[in-house]
Amino acid sequence: EAKGHRQLRVWQAAMDLTEQTYVATALLPSDERYGLSSQMKRSASSVPSNIAEGYGRTHLGDYLKHLSYARGSLLELQTQIEISVRVKLLGRDQVRQAWITSHNTARMLTALITSLEAKRPNVRESSPPYTVDPLEVDWRTEPESAPEDKGDHELPDLPEPGP
Repeated sequence: EAKGHRQLRVWQAAMDLTEQTYVATALLPSDERYGLSSQMKRSASSVPSNIAEGYGRTHLGDYLKHLSYARGSLLELQTQIEISVRVKLLGRDQVRQAWITSHNTARMLTALITSLEAKRPNVRESSPPYTVDPLEVDWRTEPESAPEDKGDHELPDLPEPGP
């Protein structure tokens, strides 16, 4: 039974991703401190933060909105990871774990959103506000219909950074 957002596997994965992002950004040149490094850290930390904030909301619609924000931040981070390799600031090996974790987190997040949307009643048929008691729903379980990880989350072939 879920006792809070920390029990959500997707939140735990997002926290791992945030740590991995901080490790990778420490390898960026110091002149990127206020540029790409800062953007990547903000995007990464936004993912678990929005999952947690959404979990704390009592309205299912608010929860879904924050999960959507988390997904947007996650895709933003994936883009920034790819940029860091394409402009030769980081090597593929330096970001590989964050890249893989980001795709696994995206899969879990999409599955959670899909599962929650299926539980959402037709708005026209219910009387607002529609609220969900977190104690009544096990938010931390990944839906059985979650897509399987097909391992198709390799970084595109990009040149390695030069010397």
